[in-house]
Amino acid sequence: MGRLFGTDGVRGLANGDLTPELALAVAVAAGKVLIESDSSHQPLAIVGRDPRASGEMLEAAVVAGLTSVGANVVRVGVLPTPAVAFLVGQANADLGVMLSASHNPMPDNGIKLFAAGGTKLPDELEERIEAAIKDGHGRVGRPTGAQIGRVHDLLDGAEHYVQHLVASTPHRLDGIKVVVDCANGAASEVGPTAYEEAGAEVIAIHADPDGLNINDNCGSTHLEAVREAVLEHGADLGIAHDGDADRCLAVTASGEVVDGDQIMAILALAMRDAGTLTEDTLVATVMSNLGLRLAMKQANIKMIEAKVGDRYVLEELAAGELALGGEQSGHIVMPAYATTGDGVLTGLHLMAHLASSGKSLADLAAVLHKLPQVLINVRVADRDAGAAAPTVQAAVALAEDELGETGRVLLRPSGTEPLVRVMVEAATEEQARSVAERIAAEVSAASPAS
Repeated sequence: MGRLFGTDGVRGLANGDLTPELALAVAVAAGKVLIESDSSHQPLAIVGRDPRASGEMLEAAVVAGLTSVGANVVRVGVLPTPAVAFLVGQANADLGVMLSASHNPMPDNGIKLFAAGGTKLPDELEERIEAAIKDGHGRVGRPTGAQIGRVHDLLDGAEHYVQHLVASTPHRLDGIKVVVDCANGAASEVGPTAYEEAGAEVIAIHADPDGLNINDNCGSTHLEAVREAVLEHGADLGIAHDGDADRCLAVTASGEVVDGDQIMAILALAMRDAGTLTEDTLVATVMSNLGLRLAMKQANIKMIEAKVGDRYVLEELAAGELALGGEQSGHIVMPAYATTGDGVLTGLHLMAHLASSGKSLADLAAVLHKLPQVLINVRVADRDAGAAAPTVQAAVALAEDELGETGRVLLRPSGTEPLVRVMVEAATEEQARSVAERIAAEVSAASPAS
């Protein structure tokens, strides 16, 4: 078995790669590791899921695995990933399990684990869980009788989560008319409810999950529907979530897309002015547009670059005790209110700034001028050799001299596929494409795919 945990838990084709047997093994191993780490009490785990059909099957396996090693389980049903993380902290639980494949299509699913407090599971614990699975650690030493874990259902988890979100909102949303695309996912109930309770007039679309329609031509990966609905209803803006609602993208009243970089810029400026942007610092990733860096520099806001993946953003935020970070994809983290990316929280704070400023989303987003960005994925025989080849490095250096401060080059071997990703930003689309194609050709020549 190769590395089981990726940057966001275990993910794969449900009942194909991600079987009930694997889910059971992960749960047993996670429970065993928890008990070995702290045997002073009986562990408590919070288990939630998004509405995809396979979640019912995988939930049963996870609950069985956890209780079989003596952990008590509280099932919270269909809730967003950040809601499960929140409830782990609220309940002083030892572990959180979220069954979701986020923005992936319905046939996929995943297992995300949260440590005590609702934080991402540390690498060291993930490695111990993987080792326990490989060693068949869960097949011995099971409790019996009264020591077997028990299962309870929490029926008002969504209510507690919504109350927390609304209480965090710095300004009422009265007068804001918003279309919310819930992706037929985990935010289908709590998203519209939270926005309405905060004062917005809400038009919800794709809020009728049936287990099969999650992310199906809707949500943050398919923005056409929310754009059309905003124009049809004359809304002030549109908000789009993904299947587990840890992302938030937006569209303006005229249907223009506002991505995670633009949302971060808007929130960073609002928080700076309110005195809540710690150290006047924003954490983004290396994939964020150069326009974000330039906008933050103009605003005297420091920007820290993390590796791609929200867990690396979270690490930087924790290390500096900072207040705002995120990704271009719409994962926005505000540690004062959440331990992970929270799409509904982001939507509330974005609209609160619209309401308090009296400006349109288009006006607020104009603070960031996005540079044209071209990304080429080059299939190679050896991704590390392809990226490190002297001819490739020479081509990158030449391109960086050519672009100067008006652009940049990012060369990144894929973490999961035999690919080298070549990303170029420049003053014009034509220049960005020309430079990217030139570097991509050198990468391909250095390590030709078989």
